[in-house]
Amino acid sequence: MVFISFLEVIYLIVLTFVVGYIFSGFIKKPRTELDILDQYKNKYFNWEEIKLAIIVAAPAVVLHELSHKFVAILFGLDAVLKLFFEGLGLAIFLKLINSPFLIVAPAYVSISGSATAFQSMITSFAGPFVNLILFLIAYILLNRARLTKNQAVILYLTKQINLLLFIFNMLPIPPLDGSKVFYNLFKIIF
Repeated sequence: MVFISFLEVIYLIVLTFVVGYIFSGFIKKPRTELDILDQYKNKYFNWEEIKLAIIVAAPAVVLHELSHKFVAILFGLDAVLKLFFEGLGLAIFLKLINSPFLIVAPAYVSISGSATAFQSMITSFAGPFVNLILFLIAYILLNRARLTKNQAVILYLTKQINLLLFIFNMLPIPPLDGSKVFYNLFKIIF
């Protein structure tokens, strides 16, 4: 049994770089005077900002989606990671026009098979739960570990992005994960 297909590996690579590009204008290290002058050289493509965003945001998004996939597989369901090209296109467009808003729906996991309400609830919660765990790890490390300035900045940004993704995804608004979690929870209770 193959857990990740070759196409899904390609999607994960594309997803990582696109998320890095999309978040590169929103995730920034504190700047020096020289950095401020350099930012005007190329406002559409700053490799240093993209690398930082890949380190901070890509794990939050990639692990979120993979957790949906692997939890579904654990329940015996078929799960396939897919890129949401329209969502990627919208996010790239918003980045190119320097929009103050960031709407990211870059990928999803297509699940087939007969899932119970409990299985659907747990599978839907798996993504936000990973964001919560990443937030807590960053929070603990920031408060307990001896860190360099760069490590502290990366962990601080990791903490922020994962908290934001957890809260956003748990909103009970379709098609967000929170709507599926609460819908299936109510199905179980009532």
